[in-house]
Amino acid sequence: MKVSKGQMGRRLLDRLLGRLLGLTVAGVALVTCGTAFAELGQPAPWEYTLQEAASPVMESISWFHNMLLWIITIITLFVLALLVAVVVKFNAKANPVPSRTTHNTLIEVAWTLIPVLILVGIAVPSFRLLFEQLDIPKADLTIKATGKQWYWSYAYPDNGKFEFDSLMAQDKKPRLLGVDNEMVVPVNKVVRVQTTGADVIHSFAVPAFGVKIDAIPGRLNETWFKATKVGMFYGQCSELCGKDHAFMPIAVRVVNDQEFAAWVEAAKKKYAANPASSFAEADAAAR
Repeated sequence: MKVSKGQMGRRLLDRLLGRLLGLTVAGVALVTCGTAFAELGQPAPWEYTLQEAASPVMESISWFHNMLLWIITIITLFVLALLVAVVVKFNAKANPVPSRTTHNTLIEVAWTLIPVLILVGIAVPSFRLLFEQLDIPKADLTIKATGKQWYWSYAYPDNGKFEFDSLMAQDKKPRLLGVDNEMVVPVNKVVRVQTTGADVIHSFAVPAFGVKIDAIPGRLNETWFKATKVGMFYGQCSELCGKDHAFMPIAVRVVNDQEFAAWVEAAKKKYAANPASSFAEADAAAR
């Protein structure tokens, strides 16, 4: 039995589409299972997903990211399928007499309106997320984070006006993220973070909270987070600020209200007598 070129082309197209469907299913399964490698509040080996959300803003960021991933995957597969169909059905051998059609009103309207509708559908949740990040609710706690070369200083103006430095500690885990003095905040409370730079531009970033904002000398920027889980959460300076940029971690310890009140009382005594130390003293103590 002879098989025509058209039948061969259709079979080849069916096989290619079948393989694309299989790859899509495998990719979705891989993305779904990827969170199993993630660790709360810190990066993990072989991690390719976002860190587990620990604040309402980060939950919105994760949802928006996953929605965009589905949209771009579907668009990419659709365009790839069209290219494969064109290659198989409209090559010189399978289509020796090409069509002389130059316009198709329906297709031209569709490929103009559909992308516009997709972009509008993306813009609406994008603006909602941007508003959620920038609209700071009434704060339960204010912390001022000052970026310095190369460590952070944290001030608590609402809790006795004490301040302390936080430097990377080489004897603590996780490596390059552990610090000598952590920022401590209560769980399920709105924390307003004011950032500035003492020397050059730094960037205060904690992925699990969905927080990333520049710390600029002579300027006071604000952001916020509401930690919904107790534990340790790590970040880093995300601005190239000098030779020790990679050794400027951020560590946030989230505790319950009773533990936070006890820590504040202890911190008042500790840092009132010994306020934010100089870089040389703090660096020597940490290293």
